[in-house]
Amino acid sequence: MPIKALPKLKIGKLVSRLPIIQGGMGVGISMSNLAAAVANEGCIGVLSAAMPGIHERDIAKNSDAANIRVLRDEIRKAQKMTSGVLGVNVMVALTNFGEMVRTAIAERIDIIFSGAGLPLDLPAYRPASCDTKLVPIVSSGRAALLLCKKWLSKYNVLPDAFVVEGPKAGGHLGFKPQQIDDPAFTLEKIAADVIEAVKPFEKAHGQTIPVIAAGGIYDGRDISRFLKLGAAGIQMGTRFVATDECDADEGFKQAIINARKEDVVIIESPVGLPGRAVRNPFLARMKKNHVNGFKCPYHCIKSCQREKSRYCIALALGNAKKGKFNYGFAFAGSNAWRVDRITSVKNLIQSLVTEYGQASAPA
Repeated sequence: MPIKALPKLKIGKLVSRLPIIQGGMGVGISMSNLAAAVANEGCIGVLSAAMPGIHERDIAKNSDAANIRVLRDEIRKAQKMTSGVLGVNVMVALTNFGEMVRTAIAERIDIIFSGAGLPLDLPAYRPASCDTKLVPIVSSGRAALLLCKKWLSKYNVLPDAFVVEGPKAGGHLGFKPQQIDDPAFTLEKIAADVIEAVKPFEKAHGQTIPVIAAGGIYDGRDISRFLKLGAAGIQMGTRFVATDECDADEGFKQAIINARKEDVVIIESPVGLPGRAVRNPFLARMKKNHVNGFKCPYHCIKSCQREKSRYCIALALGNAKKGKFNYGFAFAGSNAWRVDRITSVKNLIQSLVTEYGQASAPA
């Protein structure tokens, strides 16, 4: 019997040959090079709008202008490198959320993914003639239900899809610390809740709302499992860090490869959320540092507790992106310790497809 092929992912009229989305990793990790390489393999490549201009000369003087300029330029670079599907991840928590959404739409990006808060007014930025798909990132069926109701009542539209992100994801997490290891909040559980939450809206409005599972997904076996549970696709981030095409410094990639299971830890972020990162000496120093407050040149995140924080997270992540781990650290998903080599995007996708086929084959 032939190996089962991965299905396509359809978001409205937009079609991805494979149901795999590369997660948007902020502060320069997923930019044009990685996103275009992923899109060229028939998946959805995603750029991040979180401080893409961190290393621009004018970032401290005019961070909004620097970030908008770099995002625009990176979208254009990616579009020249691929004819595949491209997205931009814009966090609701960004202080320049509206400007970054407008920039992505003006550049005719295919999809905007938006989480780190509920994007209640996201449809307001999309002109009637615009084909850009709007995909909220949620962590519960309740959040999906609320967004569907709000968007319908205020804008007469529904989300084009949902990404449901579980507590095994890398970076900032949309969960309380006590929920991260609680069986009631597993990705399997919350993905099923979101799938059920959108069904009445799909039926009432004759619209398919694909649900994409994210957070801790590592291989083709995971993809098979979540597709069997009813997800239309999956999103993964950390696996794409350890690729030749990732926009991060080689030192950043090696930090992922060298991580042991016990090195992948939950930290308290300056933005007031728990986050998952690779433990290193910088984080150890910051944990011991009792001097609060620093001069913030960016104010990039609305919830950042600048007066109480021991360090600037944008600067720390920007340093890590350049491999300067004495002054920064890497965010990573729960399975980062399983990554043991750098490969190409093409080889990674091929291995995921093969593993999916093997996992989906009849016993």
